[in-house]
Amino acid sequence: MGSIETRRFGEAGGRDVSLYTLTNANGVTARITDYGGILVGLDAPDRDGNLADVTLGFDDFASYLGRHPYFGALVGRFANRIGNARFELDGERYAVAANDGPNHLHGGLAGFDKRIWNAETAESAEGARLTLRYVSAGGEEGYPGELSVSAVYTLADDNSLTLSFTAVTDKPTIVNLVNHAYWNLAGAGGGGIGDHRLKLFAERYTPMGPGNIPTGEIAEVAGTPYDFRDEKPIVRDEGALPDGYDMNFAVDGAAGTLRPAAEVYEPESGRVLTVLTDAPGVQFYTAFKLDGSLTGKGGKAYGSRAGLCLETQTFPDSPNKPNFPSPVLRPGETYRHTLVWRFSAR
Repeated sequence: MGSIETRRFGEAGGRDVSLYTLTNANGVTARITDYGGILVGLDAPDRDGNLADVTLGFDDFASYLGRHPYFGALVGRFANRIGNARFELDGERYAVAANDGPNHLHGGLAGFDKRIWNAETAESAEGARLTLRYVSAGGEEGYPGELSVSAVYTLADDNSLTLSFTAVTDKPTIVNLVNHAYWNLAGAGGGGIGDHRLKLFAERYTPMGPGNIPTGEIAEVAGTPYDFRDEKPIVRDEGALPDGYDMNFAVDGAAGTLRPAAEVYEPESGRVLTVLTDAPGVQFYTAFKLDGSLTGKGGKAYGSRAGLCLETQTFPDSPNKPNFPSPVLRPGETYRHTLVWRFSAR
């Protein structure tokens, strides 16, 4: 049976913020705060059983209130980008915040990552469980409909952390809920991810145009730097790109079924992270925009490629791309998105 400990982490908007530490039978721990549902830390074993924190973030809560690129946060109501910060639904046009140039990014100016969620804990044979709930009012950040969201983190004894989202609405709306963890399997702040090797279970990707808005094409990865069907060093083909990897991939297999999306291997430690999802896509980002101006855990500056993101999701700009999987949620329906981070070593 897993265990959970709770302690005060800080204060935001006059409300206390808590940190929940989930521990499994192997000593693996996940630390999550009810502010933004942020995965603050995760200690995973290497091939010799030594634990290290493999997520980027901060040691103190106050830093999460400042500028940072969504370290570990739950992102919504619509994660990733909406082109020109507008979309049409059932013949009505909606405008949302343009917080990424002319585009909308990760839920807006005060998205789900900046809200305090209501928390419940449970300890069971399945593992330590933290349930977070948030009700997004109709019109919040420009989105139609009241949206009631739950996000459940469960840490199991097979060293997997599962995150299951559900949401319901009272009016047609759009939903794309994501966790934005940054991973470094050598240990947070332990150097960059240049030696990491990646396999993506994706034969197709969605090429981007200006502003990282998809063109609408769903293209084959074969013959491109985006071909990770066979495990390869992340940096091997990155030089062929203008900056680095920040791309949505169409996960092989049927959306709605839990299946592998990615596997990351760090040779020195032997740590392996396998990502499973029932979402249609996964955004792979090598954090090349980090510039050393943020001081993270242990007082270490996070420079370019200090971590990587694998955000399982609905495709970016899908409200404006009718050929993409639909992000529309209607009354009487339930939005579901489950992802699993499974840790092992070789």
